[in-house]
Amino acid sequence: VFNVEDMTHDERWQSRFYEVKAFIEANHRNPSKYDPEERGVYCNWIKHNRKAMNAGKVNPERKRMFGSLLELMKRYKRKNQYSR
Repeated sequence: VFNVEDMTHDERWQSRFYEVKAFIEANHRNPSKYDPEERGVYCNWIKHNRKAMNAGKVNPERKRMFGSLLELMKRYKRKNQYSR
């Protein structure tokens, strides 16, 4: 377990990236915007990065990584999130 204050901005971004990716792969669905915990932890991060990417404020490495996450999310786009 890392202390968040000891991590650089890039390390925090990568940590959250792998956390979101692991969630999607483990649950075979995208995070639910209706679940307060998932929305606060995952959906807001995805939304923020999607906006930054569309505005052209993301470096090429993050853009590539986030693009791969969006491709994974497309596979589960219409997955029923209430069949837990």
